Amino acid sequence: MTDRTTYVTVAGLRVRGWSDAMIGELLGQPDVQGRDPRRWSLAPVRLFLLARVEAVERTPEFLSSAAVAGQGSAAAGAGAERRRRAVLAAIRAEPIEVPRLPATELERRAVRHRHLLGARGPGGITAGAMVRWQVGYLRQALARYETLLDGLYGDTGRTEAERLLRRRLYEAIAAAYPNLAHECARRMELER
Repeated sequence: MTDRTTYVTVAGLRVRGWSDAMIGELLGQPDVQGRDPRRWSLAPVRLFLLARVEAVERTPEFLSSAAVAGQGSAAAGAGAERRRRAVLAAIRAEPIEVPRLPATELERRAVRHRHLLGARGPGGITAGAMVRWQVGYLRQALARYETLLDGLYGDTGRTEAERLLRRRLYEAIAAAYPNLAHECARRMELER
């Protein structure tokens, strides 16, 4: 078994500023390759000797490659920021169309939706529970708007965009069904 303190994983190299291209060009094949005993994975663990990594990090080739990779990551960051702004603008501009249903039909659909989710409870349905179920059903009926988030990858602005979209959806439900406004406001507060 190898001493992991003398080796660096690919993830460890990335933390140190290495890109995949730099690993392939400057380090080549790993010094040790095998399965990770801590977790099951199809991909083998690639380990690079720490002394060799540190020696390569002192070379001019590494320094120039790291500078080029830094420029690429700055451009990627700018592109991600542009995508984030575009998605937020699309969410703000998109008209949210809430289905308008008679009260009895909305109740029927909310109960059916609740049962389709596998929820079972006591025989009687309270008024508060019915309001929560109706908002839940309408929120699910508006799930198609989640596609507005498709332009975001990873964490770049995704949390902010999801929060904005949820707020817009709950505001639209509250505007279409004023009797559900209190529950929508409660959910917006919880999901901050």
